[in-house]
Amino acid sequence: MKKWSRIAFTLLAAASLTIGLTACGSGKDELEKVRVAEVTRSIFYAPQYVAIEKGFFKEEGLDIELTTTWGGDKTMTSLLSGGADIALVGSETSIYVHAQGSDDPVINFAQLTQTDGTFLVSREKVENFDWEQLKGSTFLGQRKGGMPQMVGEFVLKHHGIVPHNDLNLIQNIDFANIANAFASGTGDYVQLFEPTASIFEKEGKGHIIASFGTESGHVPYTTFMAKDSYMKENSETIEKFTRALYKAQKWVDESSPGEIAEVLEPYFEDTESDIIETVVERYKSQGSFATDPILDTEEWNNLQDIMDEAGELPVRIDHKTLVNTSVAEKVSK
Repeated sequence: MKKWSRIAFTLLAAASLTIGLTACGSGKDELEKVRVAEVTRSIFYAPQYVAIEKGFFKEEGLDIELTTTWGGDKTMTSLLSGGADIALVGSETSIYVHAQGSDDPVINFAQLTQTDGTFLVSREKVENFDWEQLKGSTFLGQRKGGMPQMVGEFVLKHHGIVPHNDLNLIQNIDFANIANAFASGTGDYVQLFEPTASIFEKEGKGHIIASFGTESGHVPYTTFMAKDSYMKENSETIEKFTRALYKAQKWVDESSPGEIAEVLEPYFEDTESDIIETVVERYKSQGSFATDPILDTEEWNNLQDIMDEAGELPVRIDHKTLVNTSVAEKVSK
């Protein structure tokens, strides 16, 4: 009896120890799920993927559930309907929502990109390009009301071109089909995102001759935003999220295009590694990746100036109304 008692005690103690270790382990590994809706899948958003792949979000106790919603309208609908906690989309969408009288405004809290991400691509190789050369040409532009279109027209006007008068401007092609339309022979020039622009150049379908991002200056092109109610109810989560993003922004700023491209490869399996590296280098060289998450007043005003120039600004809104920099400033110190 004593022998079996000792055995039973030993087994019970071992079982208790195992249960205890398992419980501790599960508590340690438990992560808070955060649902993020990104407007598109783009190398332009490199720091976001770096934050996921390098484990910066996990270090903060967050499990990111990333969904690509393909379009600003769909992304904002997902956020407003509760389908996502955080959205990565152009800041102009928060202005559109506010103008409609939302009781729960969408707040920009962390900036990811700080320039336009599109490039001017010509069908024929152009030596010594001058913007005047666009006059009288057929130009494939972007969707009306979106940031690419507004920045595109802003830059054209800056160079003395009245888009709807000086160009045969085509804007009735869906975003997903613009590249295919150009490849099929429509247009002399096209405004394209990467990596499509670099792929076209490599395949001889077009030539990158100018950057809209370089021409337009700093603007909060893509930011992380959340409903005001979520921000207030989950302030610690927002801080953890922003801290992880800032770690990624610093890593991207300090790393080579090759190192960054290697981290991004799982997100762009259909894109050759040399193209990814080329695109990253191009975006880094023109300062497209924000080096901290702070969306400042000057950038916000530049955004509204661009929207106003395009005739798409419903109402001018103060920076403090739709932008919260307190978290970004805290984690950046």
